Amino acid sequence: MSYILKTNQLTKVFEGKEVVSGVNMHVKQGEIYGFLGPNGAGKTTIMKMITNLIKPTSGDIEIFGEKLTNTSYEVLKRIGTIIEYPIFYEKLTAKENLYLHCEYMGYYDKKSIDHALDLVKLHNVDDKKVKDFSLGMKQRLGIARAITTKPELLILDEPINGLDPIGIKELRELFKMLCKEYGITLLISSHILAEMEQMADTIGVIQNGKLIKEVSMKSINGEQTDYIEVTVQDIKKATYILDHELGLKNYKIISEQMIRIYEMTATQQEISKALIMKDIEIESINKKHSSLEEYFLNLMNGEGIHA
Repeated sequence: MSYILKTNQLTKVFEGKEVVSGVNMHVKQGEIYGFLGPNGAGKTTIMKMITNLIKPTSGDIEIFGEKLTNTSYEVLKRIGTIIEYPIFYEKLTAKENLYLHCEYMGYYDKKSIDHALDLVKLHNVDDKKVKDFSLGMKQRLGIARAITTKPELLILDEPINGLDPIGIKELRELFKMLCKEYGITLLISSHILAEMEQMADTIGVIQNGKLIKEVSMKSINGEQTDYIEVTVQDIKKATYILDHELGLKNYKIISEQMIRIYEMTATQQEISKALIMKDIEIESINKKHSSLEEYFLNLMNGEGIHA
């Protein structure tokens, strides 16, 4: 297995508090790795350590087969990043900002600037100062800056923040294209689970500074299943009917009124009919498919996954 990025027991302590604890990440070359976790879980701190912005308290980082050190300048040239909110020279144009970035990085293919702006669909902004950009435009410019130097590894911290649904879809397709057509490996953190579900190859789930799961989306999809969700007025009576009238055992009480039935031996119509015949008022009944969001929430709650 070829890993472009690995961490070994990566740990960071701030003011006596361990905010990242023994994280072992494995990012494969040529994949999109989705980094998921609630705010404050440690995602940004880990990304800052990977890009040498802050130093680990303990543990190692290996990128392109080399251990990251204080003098890993050539390694860092092969990485494009957006960590937190992208900062620009506000009184300069988009092109002027990217030109300065290329100078700083020692990258002299200036045609790549126009190409990067085209890829993120920042058109007709030649004379517009960045201070007049919308939040979404600045986010796009940050991505353009990250890809201008044609990196092998792209690290993006919440890259679709501030974008409308159309912009999110366009960037999702861009990330997939950069991975599949340009061979760029992407490490993307996001709290938008539906987006990760549509583009990530591997998911890393972090909670309270600990990487609690690292799993392929293919594996998650294999564990997902159809289920019937029913909302009723009398849940105690409804579960009795499921047990004794329909012989259903694999169900879960989600709330005081909601049940999820994972056993598909009875159809939605049969369940509905059995409940109605016993005068149980049904507020809703729907067949659903489990999602990455449910997988994620089950992990966060330590409940495991229904199969």
